[in-house]
This record gives sequence, C-alpha cells and structure tokens, in this order.
Amino acid sequence: MKSTHAPFLEQVIATLRQHPDGLGLEALSAVLDGQPARRTLQRRLAEWIQQGHLVAAGTQRSRRYRLSPAQPSEARIPLSPEGQVIRDAISQPLHLRTPVAYQPALLEAYVPNHTHYLPDALRAQLHLMGRARVDARAPAGTFARDILNRLLIDLSWASSRLEGNTYTRLDTEQLIEHGQVAEGKDAFETQMILNHKAAIEYLVGDDRLTTDTGTVIALHALLSDGLLSDPLAGGRVRWRAVDIGGSVYRPIALPQRLEELFGIVMAMAADITDPFEQAFFLMVHLPYLQPFEDVNKRVSRLAANIPLMRHNLCPLSFIDVPATVYVDGLLGVYELQRIELLRDVFVWAYERSCQQYVAVRQQLVPPDTFRLRFRKELGTAVKAIVQGGLPLDDTRIAQVTPDTVPEADRPRFARQVREEFASLHEGNAVRFGLGALELAAWRAEAPRTVQ
Repeated sequence: MKSTHAPFLEQVIATLRQHPDGLGLEALSAVLDGQPARRTLQRRLAEWIQQGHLVAAGTQRSRRYRLSPAQPSEARIPLSPEGQVIRDAISQPLHLRTPVAYQPALLEAYVPNHTHYLPDALRAQLHLMGRARVDARAPAGTFARDILNRLLIDLSWASSRLEGNTYTRLDTEQLIEHGQVAEGKDAFETQMILNHKAAIEYLVGDDRLTTDTGTVIALHALLSDGLLSDPLAGGRVRWRAVDIGGSVYRPIALPQRLEELFGIVMAMAADITDPFEQAFFLMVHLPYLQPFEDVNKRVSRLAANIPLMRHNLCPLSFIDVPATVYVDGLLGVYELQRIELLRDVFVWAYERSCQQYVAVRQQLVPPDTFRLRFRKELGTAVKAIVQGGLPLDDTRIAQVTPDTVPEADRPRFARQVREEFASLHEGNAVRFGLGALELAAWRAEAPRTVQ
C-alpha cells in the first residue's frame, strides 16, 4: 500500500533510471498514481531540476525529464569495487531485475560482535574521526548537545532532503529558529522538517536512550506525525503490506512475522558493542525489514545516531549525501542482500559530518553549565507555566520550581526561566513538549506577564 504522502523523488529517480531517454509529465504522474497533483508535481520537478537531480528538454507537451549526469557531490564519494558492482547491478532496467522477497538469511548470518559489516581497520578509523578533540570523560551526548542548534538544522534538512523534500538549508534554518514557513512549500514538507526537529530533540534530550524497540517506535511516532494516511499507523508495527517504488523487492506482509523479526533485529542491535557497527546495522536492517507503513529510512537514520551519542561521538547528519547513491545503496540491500555500497555511503557521510562538527565545536562559546545542569527542571517549569495558564512572575516561578533545585540555586533558576521565555516562540516550543497552539493561547491569556 502506498501512502498518498509518500516521498516521490526516490520513485522518480528509480523510474527514470529505467528510461534513459526520459519520460513526460503524464507518464511520471501515472507512475506516481496521480499523487501529488499535476501542478504540485510540475513544481517539484522544477525544484529537482534546480537541485541537480534531473534535467529536462522540450517545451509543454513534448517536455521530457531525465536523470542528470552524476553531480560533483556524487563523484566525491569513493566507491569500493564491490560498491560499484552493486550500483551497476541495480542500475539495470526494472524488468531485468529478479523480484525478491525478504531474505531472513541476511539476518540469520549475523552474529553480534562476531560478524562485522565494518572491518576492524575501518571501525578504528571511524573512532579516530569521531573522537577528535572530544573529552572522553564527558557525559554521554555532550558532543551532540554542544552543537545542538547546528545539528537540528543540518540533520533535519539533510534527512528530509533524502526523502525528496525541497526545503533549502536556509528555509530549514528559518523554520526551526524562527517558526517561519518557506513560501511556496506544501504543509507536508514543512511537517517533515518539524518532525525531524522534534525527534532529534528527543534523542539529544535523554542521554539514557538505548537502541531498543520502545525508542525506535517513539522515533517513528515523532517522525511520522501528521504524515501518514492512517494516523493509527504512527508509532506501531504495520499490519498492511507495503511496496517499494522503483524496486523489485517485496517486504514481508504477515504482521505476526514482521513483529517477531522486528524484535529480533532490535535485540541483536542492542547486543552489538561497537557504536559504529551498531549504527550501521540499524541503517541496514530497519529499512530492509520495513517494520512501519512508511518513514522507515528516516527512522533508521536517526536511530543510527543513538549509539554515537551514547558514546559521545560526533553525530551523523547526512549532510551533502546525494540521494541517488544513498537510494542505490539501499536497493543493493533490498534486492541483492549486499551492504557494501551502503557502507561506502555511511563511511563518507560520517567523515563529512566529522569535518563539519569538529570545526563547529571549536568555535562554540562554552555551554552554560547551569542551564545544562537543570535543563530537565527548566523544561518542567516552563511547561507548567504555559499549560497552567500562569503569569510569569516570581511567585508562580517559585511554585513550579521542582524540588530537585537547591535553595541556593533558586534565584538564578528563576532568572533562567525568564530567559527561556524570552527566546520561546511557536516554532521552538516543542523543546519543552509544548504545541504552538498551547503557547499562542498562553500568550493571549497573559500577554503582560513576560518581562
């Protein structure tokens, strides 16, 4: 079953790969089952041309769309010989590729801490990159929290872009930091960005998170919010069959078997001790299993960051990763049960992230240790004031201050609460578990309380 809200770029790329001479608008619309609407599809095609995914020739009815030649960003990803073989294989027209169902043997052949998708030397290299200029004694998640503002923008934008989202990085920054919706973008794309923001804040905000079923299901609930045709499908293992656009792979349809395998995948992931091996295992097996009706790839990309954050390693933002080679890497897993091309993408993407964030971290103003120390208590106080419809005065702040804040720290805590409200707006209210409408209602009821 295809969701009417499913991302479309991947399907278009896969279809055009089978038609090197290109296809017209009507043919592409038929491939997408008429979704999105014709005018929306025209706009998206124009944006994908601007982004370098496609080229077009002809005018009006004769206009045909083709895949663009490999862009410089793709060329920068060095492919292993095995990766190139995989890419060549899945580049064959769809009718020449053999339909294949889910192969349990790929999972059965993996023994945590004995089987390694990432060889020893490669894992050692990744550890060196990820720990560069990091205090090994710092608490879990410190690196990610230090660069949180930048990570929210980069990961929300890059992960959404891999789904065909046409928000630019600047658009994403304006939305996340100022609540400003980009002109001409549909609500689906905006919601996708905001869902990423909420999910990343969830990951960074709780350093006790582990790679278990509950965490992954929570990620799906956050990432799929408002994007599924069936709202009940969010945050639960699917009970419907799904297909993969542009692929001959057919995921498992039986709900009981799917739930069983999902539990096995997560249990095996939890047993893996190396954070990079664990991250990549999740990037392979969550999309391959397709445990959810949609949003599986987004879940896998954010879930891959959990072990990195827990070990205080540089996070993985997927910045600059070209959609075509990433999709090809997944198709190699789906259709060939081969991981080498996706591994090439993973390694390149992580190196790129490290280059970005080590430099960013060096330029940062030292974090406010007081705010870090009481971040949960601050969240509790802000939420209590807004949801309780309380004025922002010293009496009410004192009433909602948690008992875990020592008496000596309470005056400074109260000042910090006021600072949080000074920078609070509808676009970032989710940091405190608040909805935009809740905050707007509080401001309307008590407009003179903020000092």
